[in-house]
Amino acid sequence: MLLVKNEFGQVLETKLSQDLSALDIKHTAVEAKVSLYGGQVLSWRPDGEKEVFWLSKDSAFEQGKAIRGGIPLCWPWFGAHPNDNDQTAGNHGFARTQQWQVDNIDIIEQGVEVTLSWQGKAMNELWPNACQLKQVLFFGRTFKQTLHITNLSDVDAYYTGALHSYFSVSSPKAIKIAALAQANFYDKLTEQLCKPQAFKNGVGPVDRIYHTNDDMSLVDNTWGRTIELKSQNTKQWVFWNPGTDAANNMTDVHCNGEQEFVCLEAATTEMQLLPAGMSTIIEQEISIINHA
Repeated sequence: MLLVKNEFGQVLETKLSQDLSALDIKHTAVEAKVSLYGGQVLSWRPDGEKEVFWLSKDSAFEQGKAIRGGIPLCWPWFGAHPNDNDQTAGNHGFARTQQWQVDNIDIIEQGVEVTLSWQGKAMNELWPNACQLKQVLFFGRTFKQTLHITNLSDVDAYYTGALHSYFSVSSPKAIKIAALAQANFYDKLTEQLCKPQAFKNGVGPVDRIYHTNDDMSLVDNTWGRTIELKSQNTKQWVFWNPGTDAANNMTDVHCNGEQEFVCLEAATTEMQLLPAGMSTIIEQEISIINHA
């Protein structure tokens, strides 16, 4: 179904599966796709570039299941909730399994801006608050994602979260991220806090929370490109690749899929206060630099 069209491009609503829909964006400067389920960016490819985000060929496009790839929204908690003693609440909160609505679409010469929103209350006993999420996405030669978070309750709330970006790479072996070598990190696999150390490559299994919000440059010399990332109002970068053994046990990662991506996630992994009636944002901006 055609939603918006002008001389620069068009946005259609299409089906991901029988139950789930997406926005297909075709523009003179860019092509992209966003799932309305989870408000999840699935694809961004500026004209003349390789695909930036990785999406598993075995992703489950089903209600109640997370989509593997793109940029899942981890909110209102990242990973397991610290108070989820019986481990029933699940990882990464509920935002990524909700149906989002389209509030606005603007097509201009430089790209396409999409505004999505979701609102709910008492979604989980660990999150009894009423809340609203609004996501503003700009797809052009650069990509910008701003998640607006509002506590609609008359009591304070606490959250953690991440923009869980899966980046397509030539191979985890081929990538370098120099800025990560400057930061202390928590190794989730060994449960140890570690001093800065050389970043050799992205081969898994690796799951680290780096305590920095510095700008990042993900260098892929095989593909001759660098993915530049900037974040706002997040405190950490999470770097993750499951490695072969773990990926083989994931039903939604296609065969050898773990050799095609790394995750570098703008994140806040420690509880943040969101006072009653107040709003905040988390944001990232991504651009591509081609090597000469």
